[in-house]
Amino acid sequence: MRDFVDGTAFNNEQGNRARKLFAAVVLAALDDAIADDKKYGNGPEQIARWARSRDGREVLSCAGIDPNERVVSGLMDFVGKGVRTSVALSREESERRNAAEQEARAA
Repeated sequence: MRDFVDGTAFNNEQGNRARKLFAAVVLAALDDAIADDKKYGNGPEQIARWARSRDGREVLSCAGIDPNERVVSGLMDFVGKGVRTSVALSREESERRNAAEQEARAA
């Protein structure tokens, strides 16, 4: 029984690692589309074409993202804003930390 639990936990960890790896591929695709948007002006169309392709749908699925039209339009909106993923993630993280600090001070 213990071996089964260890094996299940190991498989779950492997799945989480694979999901994170595919999420990193999605972030790289977003960064590439943002760079294309700044250089050629076709970033949103580029990410939409990728997300609708067979490879794009598979990568999104493996990252735990349902590859539907709502997601495609969200990716296009994100690329249209022109904010690199690293900046967006760090800003979001700092806002979350600041909000937590303010709540701790208020309590």
